[in-house]
Amino acid sequence: MKKLNNKGFTIIEVVLVLAIAGLIFLVVFLALPQLQRSRRDTQRRGDAGKVVASLEAYAGNNNGNYPNSTNFTANFRNTYVNGKLSKPDGGNYTASYNTAVNPTLDRIYVSVGEGTDCDGNAVTNARHAVVRVGLEEGVYCQDNR
Repeated sequence: MKKLNNKGFTIIEVVLVLAIAGLIFLVVFLALPQLQRSRRDTQRRGDAGKVVASLEAYAGNNNGNYPNSTNFTANFRNTYVNGKLSKPDGGNYTASYNTAVNPTLDRIYVSVGEGTDCDGNAVTNARHAVVRVGLEEGVYCQDNR
């Protein structure tokens, strides 16, 4: 009697394993860009929080006064923001004193005591700071309230 030697896999088993592996790679490659955008936006939100903390540090060092449109550049931006925060994709942010509501990905807008808060209400308190940063899918706003 002759014994059959059945070592190895059938062609169906090999094709099935390759198909499953292909589906896994497809799912990973489709999800990866969204995960990267989400990670970058999370860093931008954190950077906005750091700017708010920097505003509080500035006020603590300046008798409770926050930077305004005239002393923002020299006293705040150069000491607390420039070179301290890096964008998720490299380089540094440009911080501007502006009440604009549509910042770009490379800009952080700060306003104190003017413009609107994150809910769209008018800001009139000189100690109310608003920070806006552009996200890949919208705008993030954080204030010190």
